[in-house]
Amino acid sequence: QVQLVESGGGLVQPGGSLRLSCAASRSIFSIYAMGWYRQAPGKQRELVAAITSGSRTNYADSVKGRFTISRDNAKNTVYLQMNSLKPEDTAVYYCNAALLIVGGTGVQDYWGKGTLVTVSS
Repeated sequence: QVQLVESGGGLVQPGGSLRLSCAASRSIFSIYAMGWYRQAPGKQRELVAAITSGSRTNYADSVKGRFTISRDNAKNTVYLQMNSLKPEDTAVYYCNAALLIVGGTGVQDYWGKGTLVTVSS
């Protein structure tokens, strides 16, 4: 239903900033929720930030005040602005789209391949 491609990852020093982009292959206007997850080596994938079609946002406690998720429906793109980066933010970041299952309950998840963010001096 939707293909997701992340970009913007790279190497950044502690305290620096990066902006990740997630380009979708279709309109994101009607997608129930989109978000960013991350997975560090040896750890479970965790939710970083999410935004619903109603523009409600949710953030992990560890990134509140530092990260901002936004979307540009005209560009079919979701962004994650990351400021004041810390070494513990190092992970592969994945874009996610959650589509409501028509005629049922729950959602169908779609994932990008991920982009690596490394925070190190």
